[in-house]
Amino acid sequence: MPPEAAAPATPPDRAAEDALGAPGAFPFTRGIHPTMYRGRLWSMRQYAGFGTAAESNRRYRYLLEQGGSGLSVAFDLPTQIGYDSDHALARGEVGRVGVAIDSIEDMSVLFDGIPLDRVSTSMTINATAIILLALYVATARRQGVEPKAVAGTVQNDILKEYVARGTYIFPPRASLRIVTDVVEYCGAELPNWHPISISGYHIREAGATAVQEVAFTCAHAVAYVEAAVAAGLDVDTFGRRLSFFFAAHNDFLEEIAKFRAARRLWARLMRDRFGAAEPRAQQMRFHTQTAGSTLTAQQPDNNIVRVALQAMAAVLGGTQSLHCNGRDEALALPTRTSAHIALRTQQVIAAETGVVNTVDPVAGSHVVEALTDAIEREARAILERIDAEGGTLAAIERGEIQRQIQESAYRDQQAVDSGERTVVGVNRYDDDGGVSIDILRIDPDVETGQRDRVASVRASRDRAGWRAALDAVAATARGGGNLVPPIVAAVEARATVGEIADTLRAVFGEYREDGI
Repeated sequence: MPPEAAAPATPPDRAAEDALGAPGAFPFTRGIHPTMYRGRLWSMRQYAGFGTAAESNRRYRYLLEQGGSGLSVAFDLPTQIGYDSDHALARGEVGRVGVAIDSIEDMSVLFDGIPLDRVSTSMTINATAIILLALYVATARRQGVEPKAVAGTVQNDILKEYVARGTYIFPPRASLRIVTDVVEYCGAELPNWHPISISGYHIREAGATAVQEVAFTCAHAVAYVEAAVAAGLDVDTFGRRLSFFFAAHNDFLEEIAKFRAARRLWARLMRDRFGAAEPRAQQMRFHTQTAGSTLTAQQPDNNIVRVALQAMAAVLGGTQSLHCNGRDEALALPTRTSAHIALRTQQVIAAETGVVNTVDPVAGSHVVEALTDAIEREARAILERIDAEGGTLAAIERGEIQRQIQESAYRDQQAVDSGERTVVGVNRYDDDGGVSIDILRIDPDVETGQRDRVASVRASRDRAGWRAALDAVAATARGGGNLVPPIVAAVEARATVGEIADTLRAVFGEYREDGI
């Protein structure tokens, strides 16, 4: 808890306070809690996962021992796109960019010794989010933990995969049905779980500007809310469990303003467009990750400075949760030492800088408030154009959002190449002669071991129960029921991620993007 002796919670200028609203009050420009970090710090949630479930479990335990306050799971590419580790398309990718999870046996090892009723978990997973959520629920049950007691978030934001990242499986409209099923299930069964984290992070990493990050994230969120309302869900109920995910980029003041503008824009959308009256349904709660795309392989220690400044912008912007990237992430997954420095970066900001002692330190700054107004205004204009041209899904299917992001990325790269935008150690001050650091290397035997684990699961399960469970998933996919319960039953019958994904592929088909 920050000390009692602190700067005033609100600025002395009453007119500025009236224009902005008080902290914790609509439109939440100044934060979603009246006392912000004076009452409770943000969650320090370091993103991690690599190799096998056992290796990742050791890293999670280490981060928790070092003061981390939540877990954030990175999955490998085969897991993200619904292929088991022994699939031909998984070769060379098992455990590379995240942990390999094929079955409930892997998930149980991943969280071994980590009490799921006391540690919250964020899972960065989208196309197969419904399957990984089912695995988490089933693992909690194995621990003797009631699902209602688990807390955390599943990203489950499939629309941004079509525009920025590419790890989709099913066509957009089938995917939206799956997302809505997860929202509905969590509302009924997992009261402490956020069923979606609508992600601007990957949009920004793909090359979007700050304004586009806010606009396209809110456009996707609007589509999710419309789908949930159309499914008969109450906006004041499910709206309280929506969460968001943003990047913290290099332009310090612009980033602070971006977070404030996003919060205000979303509050107004929820109230004015969807009629949300419950304050918690109007609030934008978000996780922030420092921007991986800004990190450089050259002079990697410079990345420690970049990450610290980006993290400070996220804190001054009022984030609820934060991940700091490792200095070596332009080269590989972070080593234990780099992860340690990244966590300590958050702890230094919290314990030593004093910024947590004031509820909203930047309130009333002419530059910050002008930037906040401009970002909200420009983002709203983009939203209005998307609406006028048929809505978010139509814009994605036309490739319009993708095209705008690609154009912004191209312009930014031109600015770097020409020297108009400086990147220290890359196009200026690049005289270090080549600095090398140790990087994390994944043992090539990981893939062999994981393939053997999948084979063992298949050989030892009850085949009749497994087959019946997959048939139930297919029947529900063809019908109109919620998909989460039969998928939970399937993972408990030891069906694999790939088998469940293939079952859904057979019903929904696969998406192939046209050239843009």
